[in-house]
Amino acid sequence: MILRDAPPRGPLARLKHFIKANLLAGILFLTPVLATFFFLRFLFNWVDGILQFLPAPLRPENILPFRIPGLGLIMLFATLLLTGFLVRNYLGRKLVHIWERVIDSIPLVNKLYLAVKQLVETIFNRSPQDFQRVVLVEFPKEGSYALGFVTGIATGETQRKTSHNVLNVFVPTTPNPTSGFFLMVPEHSVIPMEMGVEDAFKLLVSGGIISPDRKNNQ
Repeated sequence: MILRDAPPRGPLARLKHFIKANLLAGILFLTPVLATFFFLRFLFNWVDGILQFLPAPLRPENILPFRIPGLGLIMLFATLLLTGFLVRNYLGRKLVHIWERVIDSIPLVNKLYLAVKQLVETIFNRSPQDFQRVVLVEFPKEGSYALGFVTGIATGETQRKTSHNVLNVFVPTTPNPTSGFFLMVPEHSVIPMEMGVEDAFKLLVSGGIISPDRKNNQ
């Protein structure tokens, strides 16, 4: 015999159940909505702060009789577009090369510049083949598993000195998936997953709170 929770009886019990159920539903709906709203407001205000780098006579508030929200975002977009156009031509590439040689000669600053540059290039220059499929690997010890992304098949010396077909696997950290561990794992040791890369990132970033179910995605 399976025991089930009995429905609430009595006006007070029904009132408590009504308050609890609807309060929880309200929290589950409004929390991500408000979090997104405040994040976007913070982002717009932060981007609008870029206008403070302009000379005082050129700032919009000193020219226009009213404030235009998002003007900093438009200016940032235009600046990125113009900068990208300039650095992609011959003269721009030469200037970038000179700039990087100057930065490279400054201790500590060169390390920071290189790290940020590599991170940005990794994020924005990622090709569709970078994260090909999701797998489980035994990491960091036998008997415990971590989500990993197959980035390719190992080549060269790695394959010559191993007796198995070896895969390149990137195991991200949580909740920051931009850092992680690079593993070279025998193909027979990985467990293929049906979830896609996007669902795997949701699982990683949420620390396991959001656990996509393949059956629900079909």
